[in-house]
Amino acid sequence: MSTLILTQAEIKELCDLSALIVPLKQAFIAHSTRTGIVPQRLGSSLPQADASATALLPGLLESIPLYSVKVHSKFPGSQPATKGAILLFDQTTGDLKAVLESSLITAMRTGLVSALATHTLAREDAWNVALIGAGQQGRWQLRCLAMLRPLDQVVVYDSNPFAAGTFVAEMARELDAKFIPVANLSEALFDASIVLCATWSSFPFLFDGMLNEGTHVTSLGADELGKTELSEDLIAGSSYFCDDRRLTLEQGTLATLGLDENTLSAELGEVLAGLKPGRSYAEEQTLFTSIGLAWQDLLLAYQVYERAMTQGVGLTLRLS
Repeated sequence: MSTLILTQAEIKELCDLSALIVPLKQAFIAHSTRTGIVPQRLGSSLPQADASATALLPGLLESIPLYSVKVHSKFPGSQPATKGAILLFDQTTGDLKAVLESSLITAMRTGLVSALATHTLAREDAWNVALIGAGQQGRWQLRCLAMLRPLDQVVVYDSNPFAAGTFVAEMARELDAKFIPVANLSEALFDASIVLCATWSSFPFLFDGMLNEGTHVTSLGADELGKTELSEDLIAGSSYFCDDRRLTLEQGTLATLGLDENTLSAELGEVLAGLKPGRSYAEEQTLFTSIGLAWQDLLLAYQVYERAMTQGVGLTLRLS
């Protein structure tokens, strides 16, 4: 048995996110409409302050003959903050087929999920974005959203003004939009019809009354218990969507705020399948939170693995 090892640089060259948009939609629909093995998200704190370890398993999709297990850690004070590995196993034999660096795949798949949810739930004429959190995840949110709709203006706020300025300088060269760094949150939200959040916040910073009428918010920061970017009153006054109902109630924003299932409008997959409505009218305020699912890692990792095998990229080792 041989195992393929792929580095972050190799993954970046091999991945084609635009080719994954349709498969991602199909996978979300399957996730919300079919019964099967329940995905698990296992987490633990670590001795260092704010550090945590998480395992996502198993990543399963009917169209893929492998399954994934991701083991990664979060150290908010370091760069990158998320580190780890995605393991791909043969579903029939259990052979370990590949080990892939996880931080880039995690950022890309989360950005693609964010873009799909945002494009699905935001108004068609929503082109002005407020980006809260000028990190790598914010970069991938914008890159992926720009594949699905034109962006006119992107106003960037970060608690670190230098990070916001650097972000704007880099992304203005990459995307066809007007980028503006701002010094406070209210200025970022002033003209926004889409708000994208990716922070480490343990306390809500978006409250009812802060957003323009008909705004959509995608919040990625609340991916584990104890983290939230959205307030209870904002959720109560909005239509609220998620990637997975059970995990959001157990470990996501709703668990952190102590809210129940009645708060949720639908899973994204239910909206994409036409089983439940998404945005119903222009003035509606919509929210989406993503806790992250193992099959999302598998979708990207398998594309990279297949291309690496075809092109002869990566290091092959015999581990046993």
